[in-house]
Amino acid sequence: MNSAGQPQRRAILAGGLLAATTALVTGCSSKADGAEKNVVGAAKTPSTAASPRPETPWAAFARLMDGNKRWVDGKLQHPDRDPKRREFVAEEQDPFGVILSCIDSRVPPELVFDTGLGDLFVMRTGGQVVDAVVTGSVEYGPMTSGTPLIVVLGHQRCGAIKAAYEAMRDGKELPGNLQAISEALRPAYEATSKDSDDPVDAMIRVHVKQTSAGLRSNKDLAPLVRKGDLAVVSAYYSLDTGRVEVLTGAPSR
Repeated sequence: MNSAGQPQRRAILAGGLLAATTALVTGCSSKADGAEKNVVGAAKTPSTAASPRPETPWAAFARLMDGNKRWVDGKLQHPDRDPKRREFVAEEQDPFGVILSCIDSRVPPELVFDTGLGDLFVMRTGGQVVDAVVTGSVEYGPMTSGTPLIVVLGHQRCGAIKAAYEAMRDGKELPGNLQAISEALRPAYEATSKDSDDPVDAMIRVHVKQTSAGLRSNKDLAPLVRKGDLAVVSAYYSLDTGRVEVLTGAPSR
């Protein structure tokens, strides 16, 4: 991302989108005393607890992958997790990444990427499926504050995708609103080769790629991708090793 042009772009976005969404996000982004927060051009005193925010897709991607390597190697730094960091982000947030992942308790993005408070916007749904509300939540960071990276993170042995695969294979429906998750996964099921040695794992990977491709071509996000201000990455997390494997969309330097 061109950091010199970022304030102007934020100001333009803030004049439109933020004005329309202020009522919805006041509780997430306002100052503690309830006064309206100016998210454009707000001066902040750097905190010793805050690492410099990555401003390009590559820098954000490298920060995440370095954190994942520490997770795999057991050399965690636990950055941005002390009282000074809490104070620093209390009135204003500026995350460098958006993570769309599964609800699985074994895949907490902040731990998997060794990040801390105020570093990531995180959305978690069963099988990381999306609808309009989830898509809007993913769009929030890139469209209002220039967050330069989105990662769609699938994972090994996903129970939601396994249940959906077996239900569709057997012509059955899942109980309650679980069926909505299954229907959202139908495109991935239909695109998965049933001759695969592990069709569930293949479906997980197909679904992550499809979801990231859909976000990459989203009418509101696509212009940011074309300008090089945003990257949308699909990735796969191994429960066995802790390693994040990049599937598509890795940004270049």
